[in-house]
Amino acid sequence: MCGIVGYVGKKPVVDILLDGLEQLEYRGYDSSGIALKCADSIKVYKAEGKLKNLREELAPHAYELTKATTGIGHIRWATHGAPTVLNAHPHTCNCGNLTVVHNGIIENYKELKEELEAKGCTFRSQTDTETVAHLVASIYGQVKDLTKAVHLASEKIQGAYALCIMHNNEPNKIVVTKRNAPLIVGYGENEFYVASDIPAFIKHTKRAVYLSDNQVATLTPDSIVLEDEHGNKLEPKVELLPWEPIALSKMGYKHFMLKEIHEQPDVIRNILVGKLHTPEDPIVLDEVKLTRETLKNLNRIQIIACGTSLHAAMIGKYIIENFCGIPVDVEASSEYIYRKTVTDEHTLVIGVSQSGETADTLTAIKQSKAKGSHILIITNRPDSAMAREADSLIPVSAGIEVSVAATKSYIAQLTSFYLLALYMAEIKGTMAQSDLTALKAEMMLLPQKIEQILAHKEDIQKCARKYSGTRDFIYIARGINYPTALEGALKLKEISYINATGYSAGELKHGPIAMLDETMPVLSILMKGSVYEKLLSNSEEAKARNARMIALTNSTDEKLDDLFDFIIRVPDVIELLSPIVAMIPLQLIAYYIAEFLGKDVDQPRNLAKSVTVE
Repeated sequence: MCGIVGYVGKKPVVDILLDGLEQLEYRGYDSSGIALKCADSIKVYKAEGKLKNLREELAPHAYELTKATTGIGHIRWATHGAPTVLNAHPHTCNCGNLTVVHNGIIENYKELKEELEAKGCTFRSQTDTETVAHLVASIYGQVKDLTKAVHLASEKIQGAYALCIMHNNEPNKIVVTKRNAPLIVGYGENEFYVASDIPAFIKHTKRAVYLSDNQVATLTPDSIVLEDEHGNKLEPKVELLPWEPIALSKMGYKHFMLKEIHEQPDVIRNILVGKLHTPEDPIVLDEVKLTRETLKNLNRIQIIACGTSLHAAMIGKYIIENFCGIPVDVEASSEYIYRKTVTDEHTLVIGVSQSGETADTLTAIKQSKAKGSHILIITNRPDSAMAREADSLIPVSAGIEVSVAATKSYIAQLTSFYLLALYMAEIKGTMAQSDLTALKAEMMLLPQKIEQILAHKEDIQKCARKYSGTRDFIYIARGINYPTALEGALKLKEISYINATGYSAGELKHGPIAMLDETMPVLSILMKGSVYEKLLSNSEEAKARNARMIALTNSTDEKLDDLFDFIIRVPDVIELLSPIVAMIPLQLIAYYIAEFLGKDVDQPRNLAKSVTVE
């Protein structure tokens, strides 16, 4: 959520900032703005809505702004205050000499605001960020040094933040700092970039420094001065970034989401390479440091996650308990961090996050680590803050995911959970070798089974068109696919805004069945296995209430034709691996319904890709 871009160098800065912000659009936003150091002042331009509105705002000033070579920019996802021009970033102090952009939340902004108002500061916005502008400016008036003022202001600020700050009296300089929010400095030739995520500057440089919490970096065209929170100078650790700019191209697809759905067979192949060589060989997870002794001493596992990652965690619980016989709890990170948690050195805590920066999950991980738990992180970003807290790590290797609605990162998380569960089962000796071999052989076939689904999407498109006019939608499943029903419903509501809900099919009769009538579609995830007959019975109950029945199944049972109005068939797969195969049509149904309705598929309203505030 929100995105920061900054540049100091010798090139015209406007296009660099706008292009960088465009590369961060996937994070979700509702306003944008830039600040440019011009000849005798800092000029600020802001707009509501999409970046095209900001471009239109800038157009009349294009010529006069070409000489600016230092600037900061921001796309904002509203937290404090409505998405208006007044609340958009950058924010300035009263005199306009100091300008700031900010990701995160300033928790004590009300107290700071009262102090600053008492000193004569006048606030124009409803944001917590404006407090930072006034605070740093107030301190700057005393110390006359921007870097020192940022250090002193940081001591007063509570909360999570990434900050980029300029002052008119110190041209060709940007001062940046962070706490519990991502911020990266990119190295160029006689220039530096700063951003909240790699895509903002990857086309310009692959060399970067990841700032640690409370560090302050002062950037000029010729230098970076990095200091710790006490002002001690540090040697920047320059790393080589892993991504190519082509990852941000739609490659001919109408939307990034559709492209990312089609990338899933290769995502699974990429995860398996080097980890699963043959069905007979043991799983190799080089960055997982769980020994036989560690596993022997575990008495429980806790998995903490949010959103789509939480649904992956629920399937992770099912397979770890099935394969390893270790009790597993799954909890939303936002709940976990606000109660007394029972965790210690005998607990394995697994954090799951696409971005590796999810604020609630990161806080939960830090709490668990402080109590001595072994921390294992499953993330798409091995360079993230969460990964740096890990004792063990599984990078899911999905590549950059631009669409806000998670697709390939979810499948990558599921695949990683299967590898982890098999790895632990092999170490503990809790599964027969024949069962392990059969599962691994089936896993190696998953990419081509998904490709079969993607090559024959006609029935899925027909189903989506038929039900695109509905206002409500119910997904039902049992056993290992109950989380699949939750995730399928989440995908539909995220991008089409249809009120979709997932239920355990056995719970229908305990209340939700009251909602069923001839206007309600019910999609049954009816995969062959231990709960097939039970779910078939639940589907018949829904049919008896005149619900419009849809089946997603790998069964060829002819009696389904009489029960269901529409049947989507997928390749046969063993029950334990069925969540991966079943999810692909659900992603496509959500996509096509949203497309038929004309929704903004890649950037749905009110949502952010990376939720970096609690």
